[in-house]
Amino acid sequence: MSKIVWNPAAIHAPLPPALVSCGTMERSNIITIAWTGIINTIPPMTYISVRPERYSYPILCETGEFVINLTTTKLVRAADFCGARSGAKVDKFAHFSLTKEPCQGVSCPGIGQSPVQIACKIKQRIPLGSHEMFLAEVVSVQVEESLMDEAGKLHLERAMLAAYAHGDYYTLGKRIGSFGFAVKKKKKGGRTDGNERTRAVVSRSAQRK
Repeated sequence: MSKIVWNPAAIHAPLPPALVSCGTMERSNIITIAWTGIINTIPPMTYISVRPERYSYPILCETGEFVINLTTTKLVRAADFCGARSGAKVDKFAHFSLTKEPCQGVSCPGIGQSPVQIACKIKQRIPLGSHEMFLAEVVSVQVEESLMDEAGKLHLERAMLAAYAHGDYYTLGKRIGSFGFAVKKKKKGGRTDGNERTRAVVSRSAQRK
């Protein structure tokens, strides 16, 4: 394919238009963050990158915690507003009639209308230039019960989550595969695939110990 070369730019996509709440139950704010993601699993770590001139920046520095609230299609308008208006001038919770919901492990509220709330404690601040990265440990996750099946499996596809790409918002589309589907071997004549054989070998090895 023919390509056009641009100057260096932050153009990763899609991204989550996450509603990040901070502060306290009495004095709280919401900032929309696209620069966020997973950086470690044990312990579970995440990050948000914030411009120092943003209203939420000193709140984050003072409290050392925040909640990442996943954004559904119904919350997209709120996410857009919270990313374009300063909390110094408007109470964003009140403006959109959003519910302040306590989150385990932190003092700042989550957004009750969000189906998934990720409570985080800041461990490190890294100045990078235009933004400062807040590295944080996930201390709890609250999930709406309707997203769970009887076996306890999480079905995020039921949440109708939104995505952000180069200035526009989108609804996540249909599932086109599951993790590992590209390497999964088909069963032939009742034989197990590669993953099942590996699990069987590990199980036998454990039994011999």
